[in-house]
Amino acid sequence: MSIPDINKEQLYKIADHLKPYIHRTPVWRSSSLNKIAGCDLFFKCENFQKTGSFKIRGAMNAVLSKTGDELKRGVLTHSSGNFAQALAYAASCLGIKAAIVMPESVIPTKRDAVLGYGAEIIYSGNLPEDRESKCAEVIEETGALFIHPSNDINVILGHSSCAIELISDTEDLDYVFCPVGGGGLISGIALGFSVFSPGTKVIAGEPLNADDAYQSLKAGKIIPQKDPDTIADGLRTSLGDVTFPVIQKYVNEIIRVSEEEIISAMKLIWERTKIIAEPSGSVALAAALQKSAEFKGAKIGIIVSGGNVNLSKLPF
Repeated sequence: MSIPDINKEQLYKIADHLKPYIHRTPVWRSSSLNKIAGCDLFFKCENFQKTGSFKIRGAMNAVLSKTGDELKRGVLTHSSGNFAQALAYAASCLGIKAAIVMPESVIPTKRDAVLGYGAEIIYSGNLPEDRESKCAEVIEETGALFIHPSNDINVILGHSSCAIELISDTEDLDYVFCPVGGGGLISGIALGFSVFSPGTKVIAGEPLNADDAYQSLKAGKIIPQKDPDTIADGLRTSLGDVTFPVIQKYVNEIIRVSEEEIISAMKLIWERTKIIAEPSGSVALAAALQKSAEFKGAKIGIIVSGGNVNLSKLPF
């Protein structure tokens, strides 16, 4: 799939439409983490976002981009948690039905949040193909509109609003580090920076145990995720035909991080900034720390993508 032509006016319009439904999240600083990294770090705190992660930006934009007729039978997605909460919240804002296909292994706190927003949960097996086949069944039965958690251009463009905010709240970032799973967030960040701050290099952080994006870029084609085994549960999904071309064109590098590095970065964020980041939300910092010697003295944006943590099972 080709990359869509976008411009400043289009992205500003999307960001303006989202303002009534989302938080403008703060940019956090930490002198102690700057000292550890040897860089000037700017943490974009999407853990403070409505529903606890960046996902509401994309979910809300996807729903707002549809007509009333398209939405009359409700919306449907598959998600292990964060996009599930986001779409459930977006649907509740607009008074439409939402059904979420979730794996049986879903984290209880994320399940309860989805139910709290009034969505229906339909359980499937834990493999990606299980979720997809269950979604197909639901669409056949109900006619609900399917919205993919990442591989959807309206979802991606919604996430560009995060880039616009970060750019306006900082000055001339050399790099922005962002986690990559299905690729929706980093695609939106990359498109936003390509338009508003093209001199900033976009770096992805990815779990070593779920490195389909790294393998895909290396191969020049999508290599589907196989048996991902990472604490960063939000990054276990594969790239799609919408996200892959954007990442190919605009992401400068993918840095793979170990489980130990993810946990260490998560602990540092909690200890040094006093904010809660989930494992997936700690991967960008883990990547920056791994190669900090290469980025010495640079101004770096760090996307803390979410803070939805199972507090009964902390890894430290």
